Amino acid sequence: MLRNSSPRSKRAGLLVAAAAAGTLSTFTPAGAVSGDAAADGSYAFTARVVVGDNLRACTGALVDRSWVLTAASCFADDPAQPQALAAGAPKWKTTVTVGAKSVEVAELAPRQDRDLVMARLATPVEGVVPLSLATTAPTAGQSLRVPGFGRTKDEWVPNKLHTGAFSLDSVSATGIGTTGTGGAAICKGDTGAPAIREVNGKAELVAVASRSWQGGCLGVPATETRTGAYNTRVDDLGGWVQQVKASRPGSRLFAVGGDYQVWTNDGAYTTNVWGTFEAVPASSGIGQASVVTMGDKVRLFAADTDGRIRTAARDAVTGTWTPFGLVPNTSGVKQVAAVATGDKVRLFAIGGDDKIWTATGDYTAGTWTPFVEMPSTGIKQVAAVAVGNTVRLFAIGGDNQIWTADSTNGGPWTTFTAIPSKGIQSIAATTIGNTVRLFAVGGDNFIWTADSTDGGPWTTFDPVPGVRGAKQVATTTIGDTVRLFAIGTDEQIWTADKKADGSWTTFYAVTSKGIQSITATTG
Repeated sequence: MLRNSSPRSKRAGLLVAAAAAGTLSTFTPAGAVSGDAAADGSYAFTARVVVGDNLRACTGALVDRSWVLTAASCFADDPAQPQALAAGAPKWKTTVTVGAKSVEVAELAPRQDRDLVMARLATPVEGVVPLSLATTAPTAGQSLRVPGFGRTKDEWVPNKLHTGAFSLDSVSATGIGTTGTGGAAICKGDTGAPAIREVNGKAELVAVASRSWQGGCLGVPATETRTGAYNTRVDDLGGWVQQVKASRPGSRLFAVGGDYQVWTNDGAYTTNVWGTFEAVPASSGIGQASVVTMGDKVRLFAADTDGRIRTAARDAVTGTWTPFGLVPNTSGVKQVAAVATGDKVRLFAIGGDDKIWTATGDYTAGTWTPFVEMPSTGIKQVAAVAVGNTVRLFAIGGDNQIWTADSTNGGPWTTFTAIPSKGIQSIAATTIGNTVRLFAVGGDNFIWTADSTDGGPWTTFDPVPGVRGAKQVATTTIGDTVRLFAIGTDEQIWTADKKADGSWTTFYAVTSKGIQSITATTG
């Protein structure tokens, strides 16, 4: 009989259940790789997945800092029917461990046509290079390797990752058949384990384990010697994976602390889910910063205490930072604001003369234009956004009023005009389609907001509810939601969302202290 190799479970029924006899394509959900212990540090992208209070144990693969790809049968009420798994928060609390970091799963995004699910992590995993998806179809005769955390020949719950070699025997539209070699087998606890193909020394994800015979696994009768397995293909799902990831952007928050260092924290697109602040490498001596997302790079621009603009980039996939470099020809800078337009970044800096200076960095050509002076005087802060091909610049003048000017397609700037306001201490702006939403901290330390659509007139400033004692603001847009951040008089960061229907969530604290400056982006 075909043996049920479902995720390792505390329920006896799952441990001993068997399915009707038949071919590989008919057997029911899988179980750990009964193979050799993996070398320390190898296959670091492999995730241990624990569902409920050790209700089930599975394996998965980190395919993005915030996403693990595994089998839907790990989470389904009936593992034999993974297609019935509903999207959304998992039914049982689920913990994913990658390396030394353990985080909870916030959301499941299943496929309906195969035993596969993307699990979104509540906080991203840093310092581990995610596994790339294969982009070419598997073919019979290829060799694959499967790492997993399930049972072995002699351990019920091994503490180490094990791996085994498998031959690829057959290929269907949604799956592949494999056979373990050298005594390797897929056992209970290996459901969702990555089937990896190496191309030019680089590992790529071909499929994830779904069902197996479990020959040689601990607890399986000695009469069962078959080591075949069925695995769910992923090589044809690159577009779906990207679509799922893109539809769930998160907030990337950067803060300058009282130690003049930049710290960063990522928040999910749902509220109240934040990680721990981590220092941006070699970011000491920073007074203020601005950040933009460009493709798979987050670019940080920082005005340091020596009056220069320093810049570094973080790879959005691996989470690694480049060393800081200097933006050419900067000195006496008090504050910097950045806005991305395609492969270019436009910087706006307030100089020691309290005027606005601007330059453009072209990341395709690898060049910077010289800084040029804009007609301005007595400037206290600048902020900028891009609406299509138009950059809209905002500035707090010496009269504590907000002024704005536009430039389209890199052309000349319009004359600065005032946005009726007074006593302004801090500003931030974001966009929703063709609407620019402006936030301002007034002399009363309340936060006020106004909108302008298609370059038209501004609405009257309205107070943001639930705000007392704000010192500075930053903002970004996530889908149709505007996320607002504020530094309070307690020097802690507070945040709330304005929904598409105009309602606000309640402000809550992002655990922090001694914060002097903030900036934010999405991605």
